[in-house]
Amino acid sequence: MDMHSAVAPDAPLVLVGKADVSADDVLAVARGNARVEIGPDAQAEMAASRARIDALAAEPRPVYGVSTGFGALAVRHISPELRAQLQRSLVRSHAAGMGPAVEREVVRALMFLRMKTLASGRTGVRPLVAQTMAALLNAGITPVVREFGSLGCSGDLAPLSHCALVLMGEGTATGPDGEERPVTELLAEAGIEPVELLEKEGLALINGTDGMLGMLVMAIADLQRLFTTADITAAMSLEALLGTDKVLAPELHAPIRPHPGQALSAANMLAVLKDSGLTGHHQDDAPRVQDAYSIRCAPQVAGAGRDTLAHARLVASRELAASVDNPVVLPDGRVESNGNFHGAPVAYVLDFLAIAAADLGSISERRTDRLLDKARSHGLPAFLADDPGVDSGLMIAQYTQAALVSENKRLAVPASVDSIPSSAMQEDHVSMGWSAARKLRQAVANLGRILAVELTASARALEIRQQADGAGGPAPATAAAMAVAREAGVGGAGRDRFLSPDLEAAAALVASGDLVRAVERVTGPLA
Repeated sequence: MDMHSAVAPDAPLVLVGKADVSADDVLAVARGNARVEIGPDAQAEMAASRARIDALAAEPRPVYGVSTGFGALAVRHISPELRAQLQRSLVRSHAAGMGPAVEREVVRALMFLRMKTLASGRTGVRPLVAQTMAALLNAGITPVVREFGSLGCSGDLAPLSHCALVLMGEGTATGPDGEERPVTELLAEAGIEPVELLEKEGLALINGTDGMLGMLVMAIADLQRLFTTADITAAMSLEALLGTDKVLAPELHAPIRPHPGQALSAANMLAVLKDSGLTGHHQDDAPRVQDAYSIRCAPQVAGAGRDTLAHARLVASRELAASVDNPVVLPDGRVESNGNFHGAPVAYVLDFLAIAAADLGSISERRTDRLLDKARSHGLPAFLADDPGVDSGLMIAQYTQAALVSENKRLAVPASVDSIPSSAMQEDHVSMGWSAARKLRQAVANLGRILAVELTASARALEIRQQADGAGGPAPATAAAMAVAREAGVGGAGRDRFLSPDLEAAAALVASGDLVRAVERVTGPLA
């Protein structure tokens, strides 16, 4: 299915009820164009909580979000005849983002997660509001959300406001074909009526951590694949450098240093290297007692990242179970203000993952550099060139990799340690979680490219070893990695050629997951 198409009638269905949605549900809607539907239990819960909001709206006393202004303007009591205007004004004024449009999958995740919270019945909106958001998702209508505007406190206000504006029949959006068109035209074609927002509904549509959470869920999925990829490329580099796989033995990991991720990465590498004819030659022509840290400590570094990922997954699961809004309608009917919209829990792990991604890329680059350095590669030609001096081989591929590593180190500087006051000092401490999520997306993309360069180098080095007289052969799993790389257009040893297409092909192979799948056909499932 085209990524910009409307959802097909036979697409997988994600049913949103009162119970929590899963990370897989988010990915199915954001990336897989799954259909969404709101269950009858959720609709009944929304109707019940809406009745409580309607009762409060009829009372003379002011209630925040129902009959008052917002933020620093919450001191004003708004009369009933102005409340529809209040909701429209809130959404219009808060849709103040600037910069490039963010990715379609981010917007779909954001909308789905806000709809999930609306369906919880804790926000006090009518079922119609959530149903209309589901209709937008199913019609393939995607609001244009701008890069800048969220401070990650009171949630992702500006990004969510751009979505709410489209719900009202205003703003900007793209259709199923990915082209930006008038919102009124897109809604009419899909048979969707714009929503006239009532008390509290504008606030409920924009007061959540949905953007940063959606990006966290997608980053976790991508990093899971990349950590497995890193174990594969590390094993290929170990093999190409004639290293020893004895350091990967299970008894050296969980029993004496019980970090779960470390044991998983070591087990992955050992499985990939099974039946290799190249490992264990570290005592041959140039004896060495131990391999370099970038080889020997690969499971420790990747494993620490895996454990970081496990913590991030735990935080994401808790936030997926949350109903973030202010105020909220409690099960006993009370409507209470709170600070649950603050993005700190999500922002911290977004930053933590950026650190893990930067370090994983850094150790990968060190392995690549070792493969290219004649003084440290144990018999490989300089830069893996066909005729060093005439040919430069992969010299500048490593430059590109190093530039990406350097970029990721900058992106690892935490956003969540910053705070800038807003709303006349009412919102005087903010999370910057949206910014943490945006830079993590770039760091994850960069990491995929970094690992693609190591794949290119290690596959070429293994090919050169294979061609050498008397050399043993690579492991069946690394041979499968080499084969799928060649099929994807990643060239092998030989004279210099235009290298960028090879690297882009390797990056696409990593991003698609095809590299991992090719290796797993030999090893069985990897962690």
